[in-house]
Amino acid sequence: MTLSLGHYLALGALLFCISVAGIFINRKNIIVLLMAIELMLLSVNMNFIAFSRYLGDASGQVFVFFILTVAAAEAAIGLAILVVVFRNRSSINVAELDSMKG
Repeated sequence: MTLSLGHYLALGALLFCISVAGIFINRKNIIVLLMAIELMLLSVNMNFIAFSRYLGDASGQVFVFFILTVAAAEAAIGLAILVVVFRNRSSINVAELDSMKG
């Protein structure tokens, strides 16, 4: 049995739906929100790779490398902000972040 384009797209759609559900269901923990956003980016990358393989063009796979670079930078910045918030507030609850002062 070979995997077709539909299998890859279904997996990407499933990952995307799980990440959207993770964002809407859990609105209290910043770490879970960051992981859901990363899962969303990975599902988009899965679709890029699937279409790249289907069309026989490597440009989609090259584009995925750029997206992964930006996602790694986003994760590093997000975790740095998370550490600063935890040091100042002693909590990572999203509901407590609405009263931040500059």
